[in-house]
Amino acid sequence: ALVLGAGGAARAVIAALLADGAPAVRLANRTRARAETLREHFGARVEIVDWTQASAAADGAMTIVNTTSMGMEGQPALPLRLDAAPRGALVTDIVYAPLVTPLLVQASALGLASVDGLGMLLHQAAPGFERWFGVRPEVDDDLRAAVLAK
Repeated sequence: ALVLGAGGAARAVIAALLADGAPAVRLANRTRARAETLREHFGARVEIVDWTQASAAADGAMTIVNTTSMGMEGQPALPLRLDAAPRGALVTDIVYAPLVTPLLVQASALGLASVDGLGMLLHQAAPGFERWFGVRPEVDDDLRAAVLAK
C-alpha cells in the first residue's frame, strides 16, 4: 500500500491497512519529519518514501490513498503519476471537493478502481449527527445520494 500524507487521516488509514493485513505501507509526505513520527508510531511495517519518489513507489502498491489536501479546490495539484501502479490497484482520495479529483480521473483513465472521499466524510459526520440528534444515520447508498442531491 502507498499512503500520501502524514496527518491524522493518514494515521487512521495506516492503522486500518495494517489491521486488515497489509504486510507493509509505504508513506510519502512533503515534510519527512512528520512521516518519521508516523513510522515511529507504527514501526518497521511503515517505510518512508521520499515525496519526490512517490510516483515510483506506486509500483506494486495494490492500495493507494491520498490523505493530503492536494487536489482539493483552491489547493495545488497532487503531483502523483499512477503509471507504475499495478493492474487491479485501488486508488482513493479523501478529498471531497471536488468529489472527482484529478487523481481519480487519472486512475479511471488507467483502468484502476477508484473511490472518492465522500464515504469517509459521511462516516466522520455520523457520530456528530448522533450526538446532536440522538440517532446515528446509516451510511449507505441512500445517504450518499441524498448528500449528492443537495
